[in-house]
Amino acid sequence: MRMTGLWYFGAAAIAVAAFSAAWPLRLSGQQKPAAAVQIDDDDIGGVVRSVNGPEAGVWVIAETTELPTRFSRSVVTDDQGRYVLPDLPKTSYNIWVRGYGLVDSPKVKSTPGKIVNLKAVVAPNEAAAAQYYPAIYWYSLLKIPEASEFGGKGKIPAKITQGAWLTEIKNRSCVGCHQMGQLSTRTFPKNVPHPLGNFATSEEAWLRRIQSGQSGERMSNTLIKDLGGAPIKYFADWTDRIAKGELPHAKPARPQGVERNIVVTTWDWLNDKHYLHDLIASDRRYPTVNTYGPLYGSAEYSTDIIPVLDPVKHTTANMVAPARDANTPEALGPGHAASDKLMQPSPYWGAEKIWSNQTNNHNGMFDRKGRVWFAARSRGPDNPAFCKKGSDHPSARLFPLERTNRQLTMLDPKTGQYTFVDTCFGTHHLQFGYDANDTLWTSGGGPVVGWVNTKMLDETGDLGKSQGWTALILDTNGNGKRDEYVEPNQPVDPTKDKRIVSGFYAVMPSPVDGSIWGSTFGYPGSIVRLVPGPNPPATALAEIYNVPPPGFGVRGADIDKKGVVWVSLASGHLGSFDRRKCKGPLNGPKATGNHCPEGWTFHQYPGPGFQGIGQNTAESSYYSWVDQHNTFGLGEDVPMSTGNLNDGLIAFKDGKMIILRVPYPLGFYAKGFDGRIDDPNAGWKGRGLWSSSGDRAPWLKEGGKGSTPIAVHFQLRPDPLAK
Repeated sequence: MRMTGLWYFGAAAIAVAAFSAAWPLRLSGQQKPAAAVQIDDDDIGGVVRSVNGPEAGVWVIAETTELPTRFSRSVVTDDQGRYVLPDLPKTSYNIWVRGYGLVDSPKVKSTPGKIVNLKAVVAPNEAAAAQYYPAIYWYSLLKIPEASEFGGKGKIPAKITQGAWLTEIKNRSCVGCHQMGQLSTRTFPKNVPHPLGNFATSEEAWLRRIQSGQSGERMSNTLIKDLGGAPIKYFADWTDRIAKGELPHAKPARPQGVERNIVVTTWDWLNDKHYLHDLIASDRRYPTVNTYGPLYGSAEYSTDIIPVLDPVKHTTANMVAPARDANTPEALGPGHAASDKLMQPSPYWGAEKIWSNQTNNHNGMFDRKGRVWFAARSRGPDNPAFCKKGSDHPSARLFPLERTNRQLTMLDPKTGQYTFVDTCFGTHHLQFGYDANDTLWTSGGGPVVGWVNTKMLDETGDLGKSQGWTALILDTNGNGKRDEYVEPNQPVDPTKDKRIVSGFYAVMPSPVDGSIWGSTFGYPGSIVRLVPGPNPPATALAEIYNVPPPGFGVRGADIDKKGVVWVSLASGHLGSFDRRKCKGPLNGPKATGNHCPEGWTFHQYPGPGFQGIGQNTAESSYYSWVDQHNTFGLGEDVPMSTGNLNDGLIAFKDGKMIILRVPYPLGFYAKGFDGRIDDPNAGWKGRGLWSSSGDRAPWLKEGGKGSTPIAVHFQLRPDPLAK
């Protein structure tokens, strides 16, 4: 009997060793004793071992619910399996090991100041290991229609190309709202309060699924109306194959190099029914604004609450943002991502309408005085008279605006005052310029780009005089000034200029020359450069640069201190555009978008791609941001993107992609992030990146229903054992 038992143990050990070979280990710790882990009284440290010896490049996670809000901190083990969880608040923690090639180890209870050696558990098989893979490894199993199915030959509308299809199922629609490929999307929801029901086929189940909840109308319109219902077939095939046991075709590598130096801290905030689009921590121009201060969230369609997190005291608070006009209609219904009606009940919330709002607070930004400006509504869509036709406002005389969907508001944390900044133009994202007037530039204006001279507004209180907007006019006659122009639907006239409709999504004031850049949706998408001139809006001129192959699908973007624009693309690239590389004329009758392909460079994001369509990655980045001031620690001017299917952020440094993964909870999905330097003299402890989970359904991530959004702090130590 003993021999039989030993034989089974030996066979299991051999199988485990063969399986884990996919994650190479450095075994120096087996050959000689590892140096002891040094900790302080606010750290927890130790060594992680499995049956294979020390486990390098795996995460050690500490979590507590004994602070005012749930708190976790994660670090990565070094080459010898050693770890240090630094600077933990004084309380007790559950600690466990998670890593590729493993399953979660049993949780161990401990407190700071202790050495805790942990036993990692090697995954018994590939299926068990794959449950911890980032979503991209599962989403890349989705089949993409072959080129022969496009062009009106099947159910796919004739106007949809393969690239346009990818743009929709990646960063414009599907992954524009959710992390596709996580457990809750690659399978049908089970053990939920309101099951979808029984269906004859998975296609029927998917048709029912996309009608669920307050985004059902939007999801159905995209997949059924815009894409002819064709995606249903492919999503059904995807989940069918996974249900039958198909596993990802690739395995993720464990963190390497500087990825092992990353410390990830999370806090729960807001609540379980609402989501967060974004947060703000500091002024991106002056990242020492609001040092060690609270973070402010933007909840977009889900609620009028502005959640506030104090990361020092680990406390949260909720401020309800008011509308100026009590009769301001809700930001729900046709044209919005959230509907005021239900096509079908939600599997998680049934017929309850969990989203309700008037303010539609989309995005916030600190100014140098420590005030927080929001792209938020305060009234209905009808504009004041000074915005409209017949007004003598300089901008209205040139391009009157009758309606707008969202304005600006401003919160002064020092006084608690919440101010309504009524704008004629619509807002979406916002960024402060580098000029003496602290001009606040906005996207979301559709045919115009709008701004507020915040210095003038502070000095005079005159909202009308302090704001302006301009249409986007190309200098197609090439004379260097703004003249009479033809409309977008009219052909180019070489004697006149031309107006374009290329509404800004991202907005980026350049620190180099005062120009304002914007990213523009559409296929393949473009970026636009706006030069305000000495007397905007009368002098403002624009340039447009379309994305050439292999790139397509523009979404979020940012600019570095050299004036280079960095763009998240649905093609799976981080695109960069350097206007200095352009060889031909940048204005004139031929400068209408395709005149500078040489200005573009493409860098493929990490992760596996869809099969059968050539070299690609399934990564679907939502937004890009440039760390102009080394707030993270990789250096100045490092471009970074949201890695929406990679469970984290992605930095591009010295030609390499560095993944800043959030190992817990699985399903982290960001729509933006921010950097702050709390103390420039405190080394790595005084700086870091801040982000929030932005999936429109927080209950889809690890933890399920009851989970709330999380705020995340990324920090970079000099080595994995730094205290």
